[in-house]
Amino acid sequence: MNRREHLALLAMAAALLPATKLRALEDIMEEADPHYGLIGQMLAQPGKRAELVAALTEGTGAMPGNIAYLIGEDSANPDAIWIVELWDSKESHAASLALPAVQAAIRKGRPLIAGFGTRAEFKPVAKTGA
Repeated sequence: MNRREHLALLAMAAALLPATKLRALEDIMEEADPHYGLIGQMLAQPGKRAELVAALTEGTGAMPGNIAYLIGEDSANPDAIWIVELWDSKESHAASLALPAVQAAIRKGRPLIAGFGTRAEFKPVAKTGA
């Protein structure tokens, strides 16, 4: 991840999280060594964004290898969300998709999804203090 991407990720985290949770994430990031990341936009059915966020949040609390899973509301589109994920490996991310809680979240969220926007996979390569 280049400095620009890192700063964008930190800015998104700062916008999404209360100060205490942001500090906790910064502490985790100091200890963590992420090797795989995803950033993607998901589009909810009209008026269903909050329900989609709730469904996705239910199944993502305990995923081995997950360092950060952030969901943010798009400020320009009332039906869009952004999801930022940091993982210790691409394999951990793939394995998470088979977890029963994640499968349940996917089943619950699927009818609430209208589509997908931009998606990018990245390899974190540097981190700096913010």
